[in-house]
Amino acid sequence: MARAANKTAASGTARLVAKFAKARREQMGLTQEELGRLIGYTASAISAMETCAQPASDKMLMELERVLGDGMGIFEMARKFILMDKYPPQFADFALMEAEAVTLSSYQTYVIDGLFQTPDYARSLIGGSFPKLPDEQVEQLVEARIARRALFDRDPGAMIELILDETALRRPFGGWEIQRGQLHSLAEDAERDNVSVQVLPLERGLKGSHAGASGNMVLVETMEHHHVVYLENQDQSQLVSEPATVAQLSHRYAKIRTQALSPEDSVSLIRKLAGEERT
Repeated sequence: MARAANKTAASGTARLVAKFAKARREQMGLTQEELGRLIGYTASAISAMETCAQPASDKMLMELERVLGDGMGIFEMARKFILMDKYPPQFADFALMEAEAVTLSSYQTYVIDGLFQTPDYARSLIGGSFPKLPDEQVEQLVEARIARRALFDRDPGAMIELILDETALRRPFGGWEIQRGQLHSLAEDAERDNVSVQVLPLERGLKGSHAGASGNMVLVETMEHHHVVYLENQDQSQLVSEPATVAQLSHRYAKIRTQALSPEDSVSLIRKLAGEERT
């Protein structure tokens, strides 16, 4: 039933990939089984891709480009748009903006920012959501989320800043083993030249001043050097571009930064928590 629904809901990009892949396969005189062997998939997986019962994964698109590519890079170009199709509608516009950002400044309160998530951590979050999603959809969303990490190595590079409430470091989604893996990964990402990670300590609220109490925000400087803020709550999102509001939120973010630990102390805390034994 799910695959029948996929055929109906398939995006224009998925349909274009399917038609082009089938045309190229037939042009090269390959059966679905033969193409599958060349790219490491079963004949049924090739059939599902060609009928849009199961759109091509990012890995399959790379393999299709290698075997069926005609020099124009059709499958390579499709990768970005296929991944966008997998994002929830309320996130898709921001995802495009994030991928092309010059600077990205994120403050997160309860969970690790999606850009920094490991596959296991992302799977625990997405798979544990309510209402529960089908396993196939969970894996598609995990793949799309992890693909965002390409921003770390993009050329030209983006400057990426993350401020995390300490609560996010101590909340073990999927268990402490997954959380430790996430914390180790976060500490490694913090060592990148274009990345800064800071922690807003739990004690900040005890001191009577907590600029981050109003919740998450992501500040984006676009390639055109416009400034916008992305806000998300309860699966609802908003891109704020009105200059006065952007300025107010930017000032609030700057205050949160002053209340956070230094990058060096933050990484030390993350590594300490990653090494803690939990039962």
